[in-house]
Amino acid sequence: MEVASLYREPPKETERAAAALEFIDVFKIYRSGPAETVALRGLDLRIEPGEFVAVLGPSGSGKSTFLHLAAGLDEPSAGEVRVFGRPLNRMDERELAEYRGRKIAIVFQQDNLWTSLTARENVATALRLGGVRRVAETATQALAAVGLAERATHRPRALSGGEQQRAAIAAAVGRSSTLVLADEPTGELDIANENRVIDDLRRLSAAGSTVVTVTHSDRIATQADRVIQLQDGSSV
Repeated sequence: MEVASLYREPPKETERAAAALEFIDVFKIYRSGPAETVALRGLDLRIEPGEFVAVLGPSGSGKSTFLHLAAGLDEPSAGEVRVFGRPLNRMDERELAEYRGRKIAIVFQQDNLWTSLTARENVATALRLGGVRRVAETATQALAAVGLAERATHRPRALSGGEQQRAAIAAAVGRSSTLVLADEPTGELDIANENRVIDDLRRLSAAGSTVVTVTHSDRIATQADRVIQLQDGSSV
């Protein structure tokens, strides 16, 4: 089963014309009493639909803040974050919930799965929350697409780190997420599993998803369509 075959609803024409993700003069300032920490400092960037982009930078460069703002989990102190032309700060709670639940998928470095559920049940739960129909069939197909058909009935403790990451990616595959945000998805994996995860992310991009991964991995950087380097809260 090819990943592309799970994408039943291609982006609308208006979505194709707009950037998948755009930061316009974005500042993010954290305040604790009189102290201020500037995490993002006038960040400007544009990521096109279908791109596979790696975001690199040293610790403290603003990578995690960038990811949280892109996911709609936080708001900028100034500036605007747009997804497919729509400003996140102008969405109401219902629209934000739909965006997080149906439009995007987030793959963390670890702890992506519910430990009491099998791989198939984890993917099915994510699909159900995302409003996907034919959940059981789609979960099975998505796991097969990332090479986990034979591990579908295993719980996370019986899966390797790489298999857990690929199960999380399967949820993005099954939901046909238009934007996939990955936070150090290969940070704790060996080279073989890192390569498998990179291949899965590339296939997602080839099937139409925009894939943005925050990473320290040079291997991801060399496989991405483009690299965005962050330093001191700005792109360089």
